Amino acid sequence: MTRTVLLVDDDPHIREVLAFAFDKAGFAVRTAADGEAALADVAAQLPDLVVLDINMPRMDGLEVCRRLRGSGDVPVLFLSSRDDEFDRVLGIELGADDYVVKPFSPREVVARANAILRRSARSVSAPAAGAALEKGLLSLDTDGWSARWQGREVALTVSEFNLVRALAAAPGRILSRDQLIDQLHGPGFAITDRTVDSHIRNIRRKFAEADAHDVIETRAGVGYRLGPCNGSIGSGGAKSGG
Repeated sequence: MTRTVLLVDDDPHIREVLAFAFDKAGFAVRTAADGEAALADVAAQLPDLVVLDINMPRMDGLEVCRRLRGSGDVPVLFLSSRDDEFDRVLGIELGADDYVVKPFSPREVVARANAILRRSARSVSAPAAGAALEKGLLSLDTDGWSARWQGREVALTVSEFNLVRALAAAPGRILSRDQLIDQLHGPGFAITDRTVDSHIRNIRRKFAEADAHDVIETRAGVGYRLGPCNGSIGSGGAKSGG
């Protein structure tokens, strides 16, 4: 089945270059020149992936991502300038699945997009055997890509769900950021520790909204592990670095 990508950037040259690369890779391509047009396009027909520039006039990519996350879980890949690390981190915390820094190679953007879609497909089609992971009040249905706290669903993005699943599949073990990056993207993928920390902060915020305060523990200078998941405050471990 042909996958559809929505390319959102106010620069017509960037839209043209990316459209050519994605078309060559077998995608059906739609484009939007601003955030409002992008939201209207998504509302009319949901794409498989949104490639979204952060810096746009009228409505920037961060606000577009915030609104997309308020209504669904379509994967989002950010395009980011080199000098706005804060915006990149904020984008991840808003629920973006990955980002590419400008200037970029169109082939890299397509490769990152394919990686996001493969992760999404694996999450949705996980084998039924051993599909349920549970600890305390937390339950993960890897077959249905669903995270629940006391039976109430906590909406996670693909990357967030895969991080929680990786920790739940290794109870008691502390996983380093590099190990978690391997779980998300595969060995050797170029991504910063801060991106992992941003995902973790986002996961903690979402679970805290469900009165879950001990899902992930931090071990300073080492990494993360699954917490006791009994809902207690203050049992999440030291939180430096994430």
